[in-house]
Amino acid sequence: MIRDGKVWIAATQQDKTPVVLNPKMANRHGLVAGATGTGKTITLKVLAESFSDMGVPVFLADVKGDLAATMFAGTDNENMQERIARFGIGDTFTYKGYPVTLWDIFGQKGIPLRTTISEMGPLLLARILNLNALQSDILTIIFKIADDNDLLLTDTKDLKAMLHYAEIHSDELAAEYGRIQKASIGAITRAIVALELEGGDTFFGEPSLNILEWLSVDYNGKGMISILDSESLINNGRLYSTFLLWMMSELFEVLPEVGDLDRPKMVFFFDEAHLLFDGAPEELLDKIEKVVKLIRSKGVGIYFCTQNPRDIPDGVLAQLGNKIQHALHAYTPAEQKKVRAAAESFRENPAFDTREVISSLGIGEALVSFLQEDGIPGIVEKTYILPPQSRMGSITDAERDQAIKSSLLYSKYANAIDPESAFEILTKKEVEEAEQAMAAAEQARKEKEEAKAAAAAEKEKAKAEAAAKKEAERKAKAEATKKKKAVQSVGNSVVGTVGREVGKQVGKNFGSLGKKVGGNLGASLGRNLFGTLFRK
Repeated sequence: MIRDGKVWIAATQQDKTPVVLNPKMANRHGLVAGATGTGKTITLKVLAESFSDMGVPVFLADVKGDLAATMFAGTDNENMQERIARFGIGDTFTYKGYPVTLWDIFGQKGIPLRTTISEMGPLLLARILNLNALQSDILTIIFKIADDNDLLLTDTKDLKAMLHYAEIHSDELAAEYGRIQKASIGAITRAIVALELEGGDTFFGEPSLNILEWLSVDYNGKGMISILDSESLINNGRLYSTFLLWMMSELFEVLPEVGDLDRPKMVFFFDEAHLLFDGAPEELLDKIEKVVKLIRSKGVGIYFCTQNPRDIPDGVLAQLGNKIQHALHAYTPAEQKKVRAAAESFRENPAFDTREVISSLGIGEALVSFLQEDGIPGIVEKTYILPPQSRMGSITDAERDQAIKSSLLYSKYANAIDPESAFEILTKKEVEEAEQAMAAAEQARKEKEEAKAAAAAEKEKAKAEAAAKKEAERKAKAEATKKKKAVQSVGNSVVGTVGREVGKQVGKNFGSLGKKVGGNLGASLGRNLFGTLFRK
């Protein structure tokens, strides 16, 4: 509720004095703590309603599914009448609903809420994937390669495509980006597949959320209350916490510096805040602390909701000036130590022992200390928390469906789109490279076949030339043999004739015996003579 322009959240138990939060101090952040079942959810509703009445947009993470009913007016009952009477506000208290937009990362119980891999960045993505230091460094290199090549990483298939590209081109990339170990690429890819199996891949894609659309009011000037359904999301603590960190970082990046305003531009309530810090590496804790410190100047108030203040790192806890502490149980020495630490974080009230009161608070009771006008924490007060004006409990599926589809943002974010990004570009490049490789292989095959055919033709030519030469030699030899035989035949004929003539002459002189001897001798001499001539 609003009282004198301030957020009225509670009244002191002692004299019913209103305990109010100055809106000028609301962006100094705050803490709502207490054990399960002590009334933290009601406190969140009352704060959210008051900021909305003031025209301040609000974000709530609905872990238990009982915040969505804020859109409907509350119903009267005996318990509510008792609480209203306690504060003496029967004449002014009214039941009413508030403008609510329901969101869901999985797109089942709210408008689908998405961002891109590129917008998430390697640091937060490494946390979602639970990567070790080496794998986180490799992931950072992958983002650098994508940026250098103008490759947009929209969804998980884009990231897997980039990892595959880096793996097959690791030798080429090593000179500029360092050695990219294939084992790390494999580990990151497996982590992405595990995230997809958990449904986390639906968070990455287009259209991505324009977070500035959450800074809106309805036609009555009430701040819009954006509620993220987190019943299923809380089962994946890393995804839940990283999403909340991304929202803080996104607001820090896009909002301008405004200094101290009369009221915040927006207020965020992060339930189960301990999940933000569990297992977070030092680098991420430093980032969270930096954002919490500096986002105040952007006009944004952040309120962490958790069971124990010690769930929050000291560097962040020191930034939370507005505190609402519900009951804490102290059954063990360790729990007693936490109660003592919580009590010591308040500015002491001499009227009671803060440590004892923390352990004895009832449901709907809380210790409250808000920053004063001068920025100094107020003295802690033991209070009763005001009742909410909206409906408590869950909503029906029909009510939820009606609320989702009646939102002006539903048509914009309901359906996912798949723009040309790293996956499409790299796939096209791989196809082109494969086609080029096939064309080169085909050209090489043709050149090899042509060379083989040319070699075969050259061989046939040489073989033909050798055969022709051999045939020429054979013909020459045959011609020589023929000539030899012809000469020999002529020689024989001449020798025979000469021999016979010589024999006749010898026979005339030596008788018949001389004739025979002379003929034979003449023939032999003739053959020898002509044979010698032929051979020469």
